[in-house]
Amino acid sequence: MRVLVLSLVLVAAACGSSAENGPDPDGADTNTASAASAAEATERLEQIATEVDAWAASSTLDEARAHAEAAANLVVGPGGLGYGDRDGDGETAGDVPEGLLPGPDGAPAGVVLDTIGPAECVNRDVLGGDWDDPFARWALLAEAIDGWAPDNNTYPSLPSHPMRIVGWATLTQSGTFEEAIEYSGHADLHVDVSRDALAEC
Repeated sequence: MRVLVLSLVLVAAACGSSAENGPDPDGADTNTASAASAAEATERLEQIATEVDAWAASSTLDEARAHAEAAANLVVGPGGLGYGDRDGDGETAGDVPEGLLPGPDGAPAGVVLDTIGPAECVNRDVLGGDWDDPFARWALLAEAIDGWAPDNNTYPSLPSHPMRIVGWATLTQSGTFEEAIEYSGHADLHVDVSRDALAEC
């Protein structure tokens, strides 16, 4: 089954790189996240985890879709892939001013880059590599969603685990109730990987 990607026009050209590595004027290493800054990213991930848990525990398809919508919106943020009222119920669940990951034009930079920067602890699994070209990074997810089928799981190719959460949440908007619950289990695995990565910070 092919899934039509939720409508979104990525209008901005890709822009600048994330924070540079190295010492700041006060001598602090920008690769080393403070406990306070790492906590902000961890808090956002816990919000996502709460929505994924509620998605898994849903008793109706509408409920599952609402929680999947919230989880995805918390990752992408305004202007991100499919952000907004994904399930068509007239409300935007997971409404936030900034996503966990950068916007398609690099602004806002996303909670992870704003609070932690390109630390190795998040680069591998949460960011899934550099975000010098955010537009291209989100295009990878759009292609994976469009190409997904039961016999062609395209999500393992995505380098960022939060991106995979968005993928499963997107499928939930067009799937059956049984599929929605199954997809929540996949999303939960990617929450766990992301949690482990942030815990290293």
